[in-house]
Amino acid sequence: MTAPAPSRFLLVRLGALGDVVHAIPVAAALRRAFPTAQIDWLVAARHREILEYVPVVDRRIALGGSGPALGGTVRDLRRARYDVAFDLQGLMKSAALARLSGARRVVGFSSRYLRERMAGLFYTDAFDPGGGGMYHPRERAHVVQMNLGLLTAIGLAVEPAEFPLVCGDSPAATEVVWRAGVPYVVLNPGAAWPNKRWPADRFAAVARALREQSGMTSVVAWGPGEESLARAVVDEARSAAVLAPKTSIGDLLSLLRGAALMIAGDTGPAHIAAALGTPIVGLYGPTRPSRNGPWAPDDITLSKDAECQCHHLRQCTRERMCLLDIEVAEVVRAARRRLAAA
Repeated sequence: MTAPAPSRFLLVRLGALGDVVHAIPVAAALRRAFPTAQIDWLVAARHREILEYVPVVDRRIALGGSGPALGGTVRDLRRARYDVAFDLQGLMKSAALARLSGARRVVGFSSRYLRERMAGLFYTDAFDPGGGGMYHPRERAHVVQMNLGLLTAIGLAVEPAEFPLVCGDSPAATEVVWRAGVPYVVLNPGAAWPNKRWPADRFAAVARALREQSGMTSVVAWGPGEESLARAVVDEARSAAVLAPKTSIGDLLSLLRGAALMIAGDTGPAHIAAALGTPIVGLYGPTRPSRNGPWAPDDITLSKDAECQCHHLRQCTRERMCLLDIEVAEVVRAARRRLAAA
């Protein structure tokens, strides 16, 4: 007798913003294969907002913030009676929550692809992407494809990634575009890790060059705690750049969707831009573009991956971080090539 097809799914990816974006194709693939299924997502409260713009998700269950305590969240999960829970994070916390949901099957990565190997004890099924491992020097699989690979545990083929993101009009984005003019470039100098931040004066120099060579004004985006960094770029760029206002995720989606180009490091906003199909020039230091970079064939990443000695470390282990080896002229040339291709 054939077992009934699963109809209730839970995705567990708590954060960070870019990693949540990288997991959206899993929800899209499930919705494509099971149009009437219940697809819920357990996410950290601070990153819940991006999922409001992902219509293939039914419930967005926020952990922390002003929501229910952990015990209440677990009881809520168990009431849903999930058939399958996917842990897309690979931490003890995320794996335990997937297991505590009461799902009949809990699917995660094999031990060499887990950030915390003991997380594998909570899984009923483990998927091995078949490469060298999450942080192995020879690992070249993109994290989006690795995430989609988890679906093979329930018999789904890995298909091209889809990012169903919707966004409406944004008065904040409209106002900043009115100041910048069209077309415009978005610069994002901030990043959570210090060794992912290309210097503000270099972003400013790129803005001046693009204004001089292409006539385009740059819009400098920023997130929590990054306004002073963004202002430093604008001040040094002079009339070549304008400061974006404080933006919600909806504002950012609208701003990025209309941009001719985005220049940024390995950050959440850059991954949102990639999901929207916005042309990108990515600046990569301690993370590998092959794993974390944009996936459009025409997008360009500048990286010193071969020389980097601090792969996936938040602090550089050298006196001079490898990101500083990326020069302004390189970025300007890459920007012009990407604009031409677009």
